[in-house]
Amino acid sequence: MKIEKSIEINAPPEQVWPYFVEPEKVLQWYSSFQAFEYTGDQRSGVGTALYIEEKAVGPVMKMDFAVTTWEQKEELAIRMVSPSTLKSYTQQWLLEPTPTGTRFTFGEEIEFPFGILGKLLGLFARRMSEAAVDRMQAKLKALVEV
Repeated sequence: MKIEKSIEINAPPEQVWPYFVEPEKVLQWYSSFQAFEYTGDQRSGVGTALYIEEKAVGPVMKMDFAVTTWEQKEELAIRMVSPSTLKSYTQQWLLEPTPTGTRFTFGEEIEFPFGILGKLLGLFARRMSEAAVDRMQAKLKALVEV
């Protein structure tokens, strides 16, 4: 299941960036995250370790992630590195300057286990995930544009 959605935010990228990297700010807009924590001494850059608890559908998923891209005020990408009920899980949060502020593009790719059954689950989950991303992006926009 792959999702990519963008929204225009009337604020510069440097105003949005803290909502990607400060745990308390991430939790303000990312409604399905119940925890977002740095787990090592490293707090920025590729290789930074994160612990995330996410409640989307079903039980809370407790996962470890590693940062795969960290471009200050431009892009943050993470990849799940711990076992969970998912086969693979990556996210990309991209900020692009625009004449009136920033375009925020949220990208997510999830691979479910169970072969063909997992693919069907992905089709079902996609619609719910897209709606959740719309709500989260709107919430981030409201927080940043205040």
